[in-house]
Amino acid sequence: MTEQATPLAFYFAADGETPNNPALPLLVYRGAFARDAADPAVPFERAFARHGWGRSWRNGIFDFLHFHTRAHEVLGIARGRARVQFGGAGGRELDVEAGDVVVLPAGTGHRRVSASADLLVVGAYPDNSGLDQKRPGEIDHARAVTAIAAVPLPLQDPVYGRDGPLRAMWSP
Repeated sequence: MTEQATPLAFYFAADGETPNNPALPLLVYRGAFARDAADPAVPFERAFARHGWGRSWRNGIFDFLHFHTRAHEVLGIARGRARVQFGGAGGRELDVEAGDVVVLPAGTGHRRVSASADLLVVGAYPDNSGLDQKRPGEIDHARAVTAIAAVPLPLQDPVYGRDGPLRAMWSP
């Protein structure tokens, strides 16, 4: 893990299809982890688990727009690079690369636009939340907004733990 830095913050309003999360920003931690040649996913998995973000997985990022109404999500870019659209169909495209971490508040739409062939992502969810995956049109918008508002805040920052910037940046 590299020295603690303040993540970039992006807010996304509902767009009629994707609820997003107007109260909490998407956070992008650039270069949060040094590259590990042996198994680049392990540092992400260990940090996320140590800070209460479990149910981790290894894969890529889906190329279809989706969001979670019962959980926040962290995406650690263990290897490769990708261009990802956040915030729904009218959202913002961001480039992420090995070492970066993105924390998505519940409701934030996301999809992979492009990626290198070697992309490896570690994802996880706070231990104090549920889990689901929805696409626009799969859930009533009002019901989605209500569910998103009920998702508890994580107890720790997935990268830096109790003293990390997430808790201050996501304070009510």
